[in-house]
Amino acid sequence: MRPFDRLRPARGPLSRPGRRPLPRPARRSLRRKIAALAAATAALVAVAVGVLVHVWTSYDIRQRAERDAFNTVHSAMDTYRRTGTLAEGAALDPAELPAALRHPADDARHTAYDKRVEGNQGPSVWAAQRLAGPGSPVLAVQVNMSSELYELRRLDVSMAVASLAALAAAVPLAYYGAGLLGRRLRRVSETAVRISGGDLDARTGPVKGGDEVADIAATVDLMADSLGRRLRAERQFTADVAHELRTPVGGLLAAADLLPPGETEDLLRGRVRDLRGLVEDLLEISRLDAGAEQPVRAHVPLGEVVREAVARTGCDTAVTVETAETVETDPRRLERIVGNLVVNAHRHGAAPVAVTVEGRTVVVRDHGAGFPADLLLHGPRRFHTGAAERGQGHGLGLTIAVGQARVLGAELRFDNAADGGAVATLTLPS
Repeated sequence: MRPFDRLRPARGPLSRPGRRPLPRPARRSLRRKIAALAAATAALVAVAVGVLVHVWTSYDIRQRAERDAFNTVHSAMDTYRRTGTLAEGAALDPAELPAALRHPADDARHTAYDKRVEGNQGPSVWAAQRLAGPGSPVLAVQVNMSSELYELRRLDVSMAVASLAALAAAVPLAYYGAGLLGRRLRRVSETAVRISGGDLDARTGPVKGGDEVADIAATVDLMADSLGRRLRAERQFTADVAHELRTPVGGLLAAADLLPPGETEDLLRGRVRDLRGLVEDLLEISRLDAGAEQPVRAHVPLGEVVREAVARTGCDTAVTVETAETVETDPRRLERIVGNLVVNAHRHGAAPVAVTVEGRTVVVRDHGAGFPADLLLHGPRRFHTGAAERGQGHGLGLTIAVGQARVLGAELRFDNAADGGAVATLTLPS
């Protein structure tokens, strides 16, 4: 019997007894992350395009203003030299002329940017040229850029509105697209959870798209196929070995009956009976694995069935029936579960061992070293008895108890008590 079997109960069709229920993924997290990434990308592109358009337009406005000012001062200089009059917008040594143009080093034309803003004027670009030699007046022209910059601000606002509109359209589309991807990934995840819960026939099936998600789905299905083949081969091997051993073990037991009474006969008979019990356990496990067992239900008093099951073990066990109910279950399988739990507690735990019946729950408690962490995490494994201090055995008792509980639709949970000792809790379905 398996010494340290401690299982978490099967809580649903996808849960495997002996394992903690798998955490359900946050189904909307991927969708939200993709939507947030799309929004951030759209915002980044909008900002980058807006800044690029603003900088390029500002540069173009200033370049055109400088070109206009340069050409205008040239035209004004020709007019002044021919007629002696100043063209409109031209002035000689204006007070607002930037210092860089007030004393040009030569008679060439020069331009300068003036960032001052007064009312609706500015910023602006000045162009200036000295009339004659050194000391002569400077003819200057000012080109105001306020109207162009106003248009630039309107362009910035338009870009911002267009960016927000694009962002408002991109986020829902990204959210919807992420939902499509999430649904495909959820199919793969649900299949993996079903396989982990023991459903070896679970498959994702064809997944549209031909992308990485389809590759993952195909890989999970291939893994399930391979795992199913290996488990079925292992179960078939167990069943074949048990069937093949049944006949020779029966012959050994019959031959032992022919031996003359004595110590040798008793020792041999005991070993052969142990071997026959092991073969019967293996056959029972193979039937449970194959799903061939069906319960034969009847209405029985739970307390009386538990008392009888404990009495048949022959172990010194205290039974307390607090509130027992009449339950509809298979009494033979229920006795098998309770008997295995009690024998396991005596064989691998320590006295006193107590059985408590309350409602539809049966609790078996010992005061030994408790179940090891590996068993609590992964559940019972056949031919694995856990820690040496829990005793010796084949590791089949709790495995059979878990299988029979599954047939009954019951919940079998294994824990360690806070003050030491192993606690097995069997809860029958209502």
